[in-house]
Amino acid sequence: MPTIKNLIFDLGGVVINLDIPRTIRAFEALGIAEFAQVFSQLAQTPLFDQFDKGLISEDDFFATLKSDFHLPQPIAELERAWNAMLLDFPGHRLAQLTVYKQHYRTFLLSNTNTTHIRTFEKTLADHHAVANLQPFFHKVYYSCDVKLRKPDPDIFQLVLEENGLKPEETIFIDDTLGHVQGAQAVGLHALHLPKGQEFKDLLDKVLV
Repeated sequence: MPTIKNLIFDLGGVVINLDIPRTIRAFEALGIAEFAQVFSQLAQTPLFDQFDKGLISEDDFFATLKSDFHLPQPIAELERAWNAMLLDFPGHRLAQLTVYKQHYRTFLLSNTNTTHIRTFEKTLADHHAVANLQPFFHKVYYSCDVKLRKPDPDIFQLVLEENGLKPEETIFIDDTLGHVQGAQAVGLHALHLPKGQEFKDLLDKVLV
């Protein structure tokens, strides 16, 4: 393997703890019995995909969700269910990202949306006294900002080209296998992080 100079991290399940079944259960409790079928981390319905790509507004997303599934609950309850998957940022991960930033060019590449960004930034402020994730990376990429979404190879190509990165010098780490395969399609050294493992343990095996 050539010398690694760049690290690209996924967010959910890698940096922030994530529990997608919590959101599925929350929406089922609101009355969407089939929510597990219409939503998954890799293959989402067009509504969720469009929201993650920033192609529809937050208001339109929740209004459509409420209308399509005939939900009587107020929007605030739908938002709480949508955010239920977002857990905590373990301090040791943020500390390790700070270390990596001193030795590598580091980037965050996340499929996310405006509602989740606002929510996890509040968690960061409340528990770690930082306003956002910018201090931990050289650059942060959110799917809703760039109008692209993993595993589309174009989103990986965007990060490479905007920052002058060579794929053979760059590691990408994600907990979703389909995203890893998308990164491999553009030549990145892509690592799959199994559930329950830490990115440091995975990277310790390949970084020298």
